[in-house]
Amino acid sequence: MSDAAEEELSDEELAAQWAAEGEIDEENKEPERILSQDEIDNLLGSAGVGAKESGGINFLINNSKLSHERLPMLEVVFDRLVRNLTTSLRNFTSSTVDLSVDEMTSVRFGDYLDTVSLPALLTVFKAEEWETLSLLYVETGLVYTLVDTLLGGKNETAELKVEGRPFTSIERGLVKELADIILIDFTQAFSSIAPVTFSYDRMETTPRFAAIVRPVDAAILVNVRITMEGRGGNVQFCIPYASIEPVRDQIVQMFMGEKSGGDSMWSGHLQSEVWDAEVEVDTILGEMSIPLGEALKWKVGSQIVLRTKPQSLLKASVGGFKILEGKAGRRDGFVSLRVEQNMIQKKLQRIYEDQQNHKKETS
Repeated sequence: MSDAAEEELSDEELAAQWAAEGEIDEENKEPERILSQDEIDNLLGSAGVGAKESGGINFLINNSKLSHERLPMLEVVFDRLVRNLTTSLRNFTSSTVDLSVDEMTSVRFGDYLDTVSLPALLTVFKAEEWETLSLLYVETGLVYTLVDTLLGGKNETAELKVEGRPFTSIERGLVKELADIILIDFTQAFSSIAPVTFSYDRMETTPRFAAIVRPVDAAILVNVRITMEGRGGNVQFCIPYASIEPVRDQIVQMFMGEKSGGDSMWSGHLQSEVWDAEVEVDTILGEMSIPLGEALKWKVGSQIVLRTKPQSLLKASVGGFKILEGKAGRRDGFVSLRVEQNMIQKKLQRIYEDQQNHKKETS
């Protein structure tokens, strides 16, 4: 009995000790810290919507599937666009205009729309042959510069302050004309890669109404800087990868240089001279293999028996290239060759057939 009481007492003492330690811990424990909304947003990567970089979980998720693919020919297209558009805008505004491609990168379409500041004028344009859509965004500062340049505003070099008001019908009309000019030159710049016509589809003032693809879809963002009389803004092309998928094979190719124009008069003269050029035609009567010692015994009057028969085909060549095959004969006292096969025509026919087959495969 005494042993049982001691065990019970020991258990009670042990429980009392644990309770005492718990009270001490409660007294010394620091108060729980509650995360603020900014800290939660920073952890999830949702803080600062519209920033160029994001952190946290969303950064890892969003960038795990987004890869940048080099498109060499697309860079060439925008270089041509800059050259053509510089001339077009100088004629349109009657002022000094400078253009440059500042950036070409890959973004998620939804992330790009989040960076568009209000008020905004987003032009949706269509590739007629591909039946796909893309975006053209004219920054507000460039809109104000365009209005002042065309309508005789103040000739100031300082950047204009964005007022935050909705755009007027005049401003929307001028941006529509600017978009038409850009799309015409963009069509011309793309013509060397594929025949396509870019046309105006509609204009949106709210980014969420310009959602032409899913927010998670990848897109190409090209930033073109336009400067007029010392001030201006950016024009941004947001082209989903799905929109240029029909010509992806042509765009990913390496640029091998542009084709320069030629002198038609000189080429015609050169062609006529080539056709009138004289060439030596060699006809091989026969071939045989003999020891060198026997060939050294040949002398004037020696007879060489060839295994060529009257019906055998003889080969005629120019500069070592076989051009004809025919049978030997006599005409007007001269040795002649009657053509049986024209190798040049056969080769040209094969080249023509290969070109036709290639066109069928690519179309």
